[in-house]
Amino acid sequence: MKMTKMENHPYQKSSQQQNYRVKDLYEAAVHYAKGQKLIQLEREGHFYWFIFSNKTQCEEVADAYWRGDCTVNAKAYADAIRTLKDRLFAQR
Repeated sequence: MKMTKMENHPYQKSSQQQNYRVKDLYEAAVHYAKGQKLIQLEREGHFYWFIFSNKTQCEEVADAYWRGDCTVNAKAYADAIRTLKDRLFAQR
């Protein structure tokens, strides 16, 4: 499966056009805190991809995140980081 990396964004587009893949824990936490549905974790070597549904909304959030324009509830964001870390460590 061939994937392309977008400049300035540490994510790749999924071959499934409706899903969004991201490696960055903190960006993934923003998506999770904003209510995006985490579909699965996918292992690639020593790393994991967080795969979310609704690629279009995730791309909008990702763009805002990397521009520094994204707002999210601080508690929801902290909870999302803990939840995603728990999911990662449960995979090992």
